[in-house]
Amino acid sequence: MSYPALVRPVRRLAPVVLALVALAAPGCAKKATHGRPQVGVTLLTEAHVFYQDLKKGLLKAADSLGMDLHIVAGEWDLARQTSQVENFVTQKMDAIIIAPVDSRGIVSAVEEANRAGIPVFTADIASAGGKVTAHVASDNAQGGRLVGEYLAAQLKGKGNVVILDQPTLVSVIDRVRGFREAIARYPGIHIVAAPAVERGLRDVAKNKMDNLLQSHPDLVGVFGSNDDCALGALASVRAAGRTNITIVGFDAIPEARAAISEGGPLKADAIQYPEVIGRRTMETVYRTLHGEQVPALVAVPVGIVDRDSLKQGPQAR
Repeated sequence: MSYPALVRPVRRLAPVVLALVALAAPGCAKKATHGRPQVGVTLLTEAHVFYQDLKKGLLKAADSLGMDLHIVAGEWDLARQTSQVENFVTQKMDAIIIAPVDSRGIVSAVEEANRAGIPVFTADIASAGGKVTAHVASDNAQGGRLVGEYLAAQLKGKGNVVILDQPTLVSVIDRVRGFREAIARYPGIHIVAAPAVERGLRDVAKNKMDNLLQSHPDLVGVFGSNDDCALGALASVRAAGRTNITIVGFDAIPEARAAISEGGPLKADAIQYPEVIGRRTMETVYRTLHGEQVPALVAVPVGIVDRDSLKQGPQAR
């Protein structure tokens, strides 16, 4: 996901008194503020464990920093998420945090917030345009390089591999870029296909992988751009009885870690720290609203886990 190139000038928080306003999502009515900053948050989804953990990080930090959050989710629906941002603008939130459903599609909503003078922050996934004060995310390119190097070592520098891609998300674009950079160092490895997996869903990934096994019977490696892609590929490979394929993924959710621990085809995952992303996002919002300048990109380092590191404990190696 591309990152904003410039730091947007910050604005000072003015004390406000806000009336009770109903948000579009049920159960998220806005409270009287008593001067506390009000921050609207729209996540890509709340169904995925990554975003559940990111939400925990946001809420913990907001509580300690004295800010009120109003959290909704686009649930992969760009029109829904755009409407959520429009609602935040109408309600005159002090700041808006977006984890975009579609990096390019969300630009118009970011620009609407820009026109209203509301600072916009992106978390995990960047916007492809508009003025974003700061983007807080894992170093996705680093993660892509880590799993690319790991896969290359497993394959001893030879063989045909595929990528299960999600090209509408800038974070995944960065992961894939990092992976391709790593693989480019090994002339004996060839990326023969990179189909898009709509919404990064597991069943879609399995279907794509089923087709790839038919069209490329000599495959020996797979990069799943998130863990649903990796686990979908794993289900496909197991159903086909293929024992000579190595899969690497991204996110290290509990189910993926369990699969890695079993010693099957899924060998390693880039691991992110979503609670840290949530906390760093709120700290960046807080600093901005108190007149400080913040960096345009706040990159949270990632790690890699494999079976050996999981035996030693949950930490990345």
